[in-house]
Amino acid sequence: MLGTALLLLAFQDLSSFEKTVTERRLENGMTFLIVERHEVPVISFHLYADVGSVDEEVGQTGMAHMFEHMAFKGTPDVGTRDYPREKEALDRVDEAYRRLREAKLEKNRDAARIEGLEGAFRAAEAEAGEYAMSDELTRVIEQAGGSGLNASTSNDATRYYISLPSNKAELWFSLESARFLEPVLREFYKERDVVMEERRMRVESQPVGKLVSNMLSLAYRAHPYGREGIGWRSDLENLTRWQAQEFFEKHYVPETLTAVIVGDVDPNEAVAWAETYFGRLPKRERAEPVLTEEPAQEGPRWTTVHAQSQPVLLIGYHKPSALHEDDAVFDAVQDVLSGGRTSRIYRSLVQEKRISAGAGGFPGFPGNKYPNLFLFFSFPAPGHDNDENEKAMLAEIEKLKTELVTEEELSRVKARARAQLVDGLDSNTGLASQLAVYQVLTGDWRNLFRRLQAIDGVTREDIQRVAKEYFTEANRSFAYLVPAEGGE
Repeated sequence: MLGTALLLLAFQDLSSFEKTVTERRLENGMTFLIVERHEVPVISFHLYADVGSVDEEVGQTGMAHMFEHMAFKGTPDVGTRDYPREKEALDRVDEAYRRLREAKLEKNRDAARIEGLEGAFRAAEAEAGEYAMSDELTRVIEQAGGSGLNASTSNDATRYYISLPSNKAELWFSLESARFLEPVLREFYKERDVVMEERRMRVESQPVGKLVSNMLSLAYRAHPYGREGIGWRSDLENLTRWQAQEFFEKHYVPETLTAVIVGDVDPNEAVAWAETYFGRLPKRERAEPVLTEEPAQEGPRWTTVHAQSQPVLLIGYHKPSALHEDDAVFDAVQDVLSGGRTSRIYRSLVQEKRISAGAGGFPGFPGNKYPNLFLFFSFPAPGHDNDENEKAMLAEIEKLKTELVTEEELSRVKARARAQLVDGLDSNTGLASQLAVYQVLTGDWRNLFRRLQAIDGVTREDIQRVAKEYFTEANRSFAYLVPAEGGE
């Protein structure tokens, strides 16, 4: 691991850290960042796909997350007992499902015909399933000593990560490139049921999940940030295997892929493998980014969810994207109001007034790529309600607009920013993740290290100016989770 002292030196002199980094952009447009850390014979791999739920077509919400699941199903060489026969069986699944889908969409639905087509579809699915070895990718990685094989999908991106012994590095290049060269979307409808169950657990059965969903749709009238990242149930129920293939071909082009490799790696060897394996990915034109802009909010908005739950309060304010010049100021605001037990909101609502069991706020909700929300939250303590917490929360927010923060508070902000960044980069995986985010979102991984300079440059007047400009009555939305009648 790169020690804390060395990291601090790197922050002071970016050029010293640059010496450990090799950058390579392939002819097809894919980017590689390779960072040498030779203390331990392990390498962390982080593949960042600039593809998230904001990129989904209307009627196909949840597709980005669905494809993330599909990426673990393998390739023509991994995950199958007999791919030529499996491919024929999968084609029959597609045809059976297409007929069933068309029958369900007919104006005069024939129940008996639909039942027969459902049986034919299930039979085709079962036949294809006989060829599938859906856990083979995981097994191959584990046998090679790999760990942490996982992925995540957000509004902005999809990330795939793993750590391997350094002597197994070529295995990652081979397997990872193959699943983005020719993924086989096997067991699609079975996995679709898994995703729908995730939605049930995260949203439909969770009052807070419903509240967050309502907040997003309330705050966003035009931009896709207002949609649930996991997808609407009716959309999930109708996603098809061929739509997933179209989504992959449209969005998973080399130019949207950034690989960050950190650890006991030979950069020359890694570049050669990158050319050999990922160079196979055909160059394709990337899709346009989201062009829809959220109109300025012209008045406060409210939404309420009634459920068998404790009360919860959410307050959201629209703010610019991560590329805005005031982004570091918003981080400072977050730290002053919500940075631990000494922060203003925690101290006031939780420690002094004792009206909240937990309260705070953070920028970048639900993403950072496009203009987003600064979201405040509170979980009222027993015997206290949302109204009481709202008044106290707004009072703390208003203080930022009427009074300058103290020099002591600002000093703590800057000290914590440095400590948190160092802590986040003390592991290979942490460094890989952060470098990937800054490379894609800002266009240059070096901005990760320049971030401290930006925060160091924040003044008390900056914090007050931003609070006055964005934390306005017209620009805020409220979401309340209210206990249903009959008890909390």
